[in-house]
Amino acid sequence: MKYTHLGRTGVTVSRVCLGCMSYGTPEWRPWILDAEASAPFFKRAIEAGINFFDTADMYSLGVSEEVTGRWLREYGVLDELVIATKVFFPMNDRPNMGGLSRKHIQQACEDSLRRLGVETIDLYQIHRLDPHTPMEEMLCALDHLVTQGKVRYIGASSMYAWQFQRLLSMSEQHGWARFVTMQNHYNLVYREEEREMIPLCQDQGVSVVPWSPLARGMLAGTRKILGDSSTSRSSSDELDQKLYDQPSDWEVVEAVKQVAAARGEPPARIALAWLLSKPAVTAPIVGATKLGHLDDAIAAIDIELTDEEIATLEAPYRAHPVKGMQAPRT
Repeated sequence: MKYTHLGRTGVTVSRVCLGCMSYGTPEWRPWILDAEASAPFFKRAIEAGINFFDTADMYSLGVSEEVTGRWLREYGVLDELVIATKVFFPMNDRPNMGGLSRKHIQQACEDSLRRLGVETIDLYQIHRLDPHTPMEEMLCALDHLVTQGKVRYIGASSMYAWQFQRLLSMSEQHGWARFVTMQNHYNLVYREEEREMIPLCQDQGVSVVPWSPLARGMLAGTRKILGDSSTSRSSSDELDQKLYDQPSDWEVVEAVKQVAAARGEPPARIALAWLLSKPAVTAPIVGATKLGHLDDAIAAIDIELTDEEIATLEAPYRAHPVKGMQAPRT
């Protein structure tokens, strides 16, 4: 395993982050693995040297955090691990059960600590921006969690670059805890983040930890045509069809297959190797429902693409409407 630092912090993280949305209860989504079926993935990840794990309170409505905490305590040494979770999306339709108010942030953090079975969350991230809560209230609430020792670092997720810059500036002005990560939508099929957000993160020393690095599995070669909903994930994932619907998207997939075939590697490894070649990217957040998915992610770390291969992969890309900032259905 290879490691790097999380932004400008001294925290060491593996170049791959295991995304834990896939682990929880199939009652939430049919493709989710339950606790027992999830165990081998955490064991394999720990054995391979992965020490970075990402979940969220809304994944399986809390069960993902319970499963993640259970198996990390079982197989790992918590002092060596970096456990990340997220807050924003409502856990139910009752009042004050979602958003980024001071009230909900404090309540949600306590609940996440309990479900994870830890005393401190290493990286606590806002899952999206809350249009109803002033930025100052949200930042002050997050800073309070850091001061209390309940959270070590804070991170953000998909938003516009101007919004992120405003948040960073407010933190500096008030002396509040500063975001150290940006979890954004970035892969070979969707590269709009290269225009503003990624340059901003590089300038500000913020780690980029992309979600959907394989475009909902499309870059792994699991689909036959654009819009194919033949997999369990694609048939029940509304975002799948909304995020990837441009004709040029499939041309990118074909380019990945071309480079993969020439190298004798699975397409997923090539797509992940491309992300890992980008200086701003710290660790793609990789979901895995088969152990082979996890093995591909681990193997991708050691693949070094040539300039010619990178040019081939990037050539078919065409500009997209901005996507991934909207709130997914809960």
